Amino acid sequence: MQQRARKVEAEVENGSEAATHICTNVKEIVTNVKNTLHGFKKLHGRAFEDPYIQAERARLPYELQKMPNGSVGVKVRYLDEERLFAVEQITGMLLAKLKETSESALKKPVADCVISVPSFFTDAERRSVMAAAQIAGLNCLKLMNETTAVALAYGIYKQDLPALEEKPRNVVFVDMGHSAYQVSICAFNKGKLKVLATTFDPFVGGRNFDEALVDYFSEEFRTKYKLNVKENPRALLRLYQECEKLKKLMSANASDLPLNIECFMNDLDVSSKMNRAQFEQLCAALLSRVEPPLRAAMEQAKLQREDIYSIEIVGGATRIPAVKEQISSFFCKEISTTLNADEAVARGCALQCAILSPAFKVREFSITDVVPYSVTLRWKSSYEEGTGECEVFSKNHAAPFSKVITFHKKEPFDLEAYYTHPHEVPYPDSRIGRFTVQNVGPQHDGDNSKVKVKVRVNIHGLFSVANASIIERQNIEGDHNDTPMDTESSSKNQGRDDELDKMQVDQEEGVQKSQAEQQNQADEETENAGTEAKVTSGDMHEHPAQPKAKTKVKSIDLPIQASLYRQLGQDLINSYIENEGKMMMQDKLEKERNDAKNAVEEYVYDFRDKLCGVFEKFITEEDANKLTLMLEDTENWLYEDGEDQPKQVYMDKLQELRKFGQPIQERYMEHAERPKVLNDLGKKIQLLMKAVEAYKNKDEKYDHLDPAEMEKVEKYISEAMNWLNSKMNAQNKLSLTQDPVVKVAEIVTKSKELDNFCNPIIYKPRPKIEPPSDGQSKANGEHNEPVNGQSGTETKPEPTKDNSPQTKPPGEMEVD
Repeated sequence: MQQRARKVEAEVENGSEAATHICTNVKEIVTNVKNTLHGFKKLHGRAFEDPYIQAERARLPYELQKMPNGSVGVKVRYLDEERLFAVEQITGMLLAKLKETSESALKKPVADCVISVPSFFTDAERRSVMAAAQIAGLNCLKLMNETTAVALAYGIYKQDLPALEEKPRNVVFVDMGHSAYQVSICAFNKGKLKVLATTFDPFVGGRNFDEALVDYFSEEFRTKYKLNVKENPRALLRLYQECEKLKKLMSANASDLPLNIECFMNDLDVSSKMNRAQFEQLCAALLSRVEPPLRAAMEQAKLQREDIYSIEIVGGATRIPAVKEQISSFFCKEISTTLNADEAVARGCALQCAILSPAFKVREFSITDVVPYSVTLRWKSSYEEGTGECEVFSKNHAAPFSKVITFHKKEPFDLEAYYTHPHEVPYPDSRIGRFTVQNVGPQHDGDNSKVKVKVRVNIHGLFSVANASIIERQNIEGDHNDTPMDTESSSKNQGRDDELDKMQVDQEEGVQKSQAEQQNQADEETENAGTEAKVTSGDMHEHPAQPKAKTKVKSIDLPIQASLYRQLGQDLINSYIENEGKMMMQDKLEKERNDAKNAVEEYVYDFRDKLCGVFEKFITEEDANKLTLMLEDTENWLYEDGEDQPKQVYMDKLQELRKFGQPIQERYMEHAERPKVLNDLGKKIQLLMKAVEAYKNKDEKYDHLDPAEMEKVEKYISEAMNWLNSKMNAQNKLSLTQDPVVKVAEIVTKSKELDNFCNPIIYKPRPKIEPPSDGQSKANGEHNEPVNGQSGTETKPEPTKDNSPQTKPPGEMEVD
């Protein structure tokens, strides 16, 4: 952010992370290093005391601080004061800017979006990104895993995918971006994508290779030039930029390459060199981390190397030859680079958004993702065992997906959700949240009530207890009008997300029916003495036994109170939305002020150039000197007292300049356009005079015109010619520095008046000859006397078949 305008710049994340980032002006970062934000994506959903956050503080040039709720905030200078913004607000600003850019390009408002996140993001991190979208005024249709977006961009255009009943095509997607490494194995059939496994190393990426170079050159400059680079944030940032350039050059060239930075520190120029072999030796530890995620993905997908159709790589760091070699040697196969490494994720998100939006007609393509970490539910048991547990979603389970768990309880109870294996999760806390099922009581006879709880991983990859219902047995002796209700485990009104989940679940149940049955059997075996934890796949409902004649069952929805780990409260989000609205209004005012200032600056430069060019003939030397001096004074004012003035001051200054410059510009424009309009008017007068002359010469083309009207035309043409001659003679006597006698607009008006008066008279169409009336026809018939004493009827010729039919008005009599 900057003092004169709120400005959030984002890191250029090569490859996968380009989907949610915009490009940064490199000069802007260097000149305003502490107030330009970048690399804040991984700060989402984490506590300030998180070890990862503390490690990042040493890398980032801007200041991180603790928010009142314990999360991460960024301290910046905004409108001449220090302000603390939550990371959700920062990302919200970025998304709002992207929204504005999209609306400008599409020329229509943008409301819906799909946002990509790393596949290893936990629930807390995903909810934080969702809050940022809400702050930006966007409706996030889906949080999409980056590797899944890449797979969609790859598969939706393929015409040669195997049919649904055939063996799927297995493709490995390797994505190493700026700060993370992800691997995904996907199975493709016609119109279908299924993620089989996903693995990752969240702490290795292109920036780690940059850091290796920075550390090497920092140590070299310490001994060679006695410079402590890491104590100077601006110099360190410049070194990072140069090392990134050098890394890219080494990807294409194996020879020694120079590194030169002018005025690096203390007015010293520094130089060094590096080649690819040295670089690979320097990064040996990083390169050794490429293979483990590949191996883990193959093991989880239960595939062999020969089962893989191709290996697609994306992300900036995959351009490093040593990384390519590691991937290729593991699979013993050439890697493919058919995807655009920088646009693949963004393209996949755009396609997914089009699929989810009813406004676009897109090829049918179903997507089944996976749960990255196994999820377990824990609850308190009323028996001596103390607690009960059930793993509801295993690692790489299909998602989105819903399951129904049946409990037998007499009172409200808590369900605690957490990640089963904390060591597999790159997050310090394994908790997801606590869900309290309320209004649970015993049956009328004192027995335990049957409570059905639906848990799901939704389209965003978020775990939740979607709803709960109690199955109540009732005696119908008192009321014979009541009819038994269906026992459904899911609410009827669950909105758009549930519809999407239901669609995906139905799809998954058809494909994984055997797996669902195995899961049911395994879960039924986990029942303990006091609590039944029967898990069924998807939205499958249990069909209760046929009730007895005098009893009925009724399903009653139960309220659920959710307490999610690191969840932002809605009140806090609303305050962030309000602040964002105020800042956007401030941005608008600031933009208008800057536009007004730029208009003054542009006018000064443009007019000064034209005074020595096209305007030179249209102003006296004395006036030109005065105006040049005024322009110079205005330019000096802009960079001194006028550097930061209100919008109205700039508008008044521009109006003052135009007061002197407008007459000169008008003289130039009039001189440039006058010959053409004068010529056009002269041609029109000549054409009209020719028409009048032809009329006088009895030209049959004009013999139908009224003499009185033609006399008026001749008079009008004569007046127009006199007007034109007088104006031209007067204008020819003036110099170019004087205002014109007649303006172009007047000549154009005179030409239109001439057309409007003369053309309707001269080009009046000849009247049409009326056909003879019925009375005239009969009169003409009376003169057709019979010849040689023959009667009229005898002389009437009979029509023959060869005669062509004659057209006549209906009802008209035939006349000989």
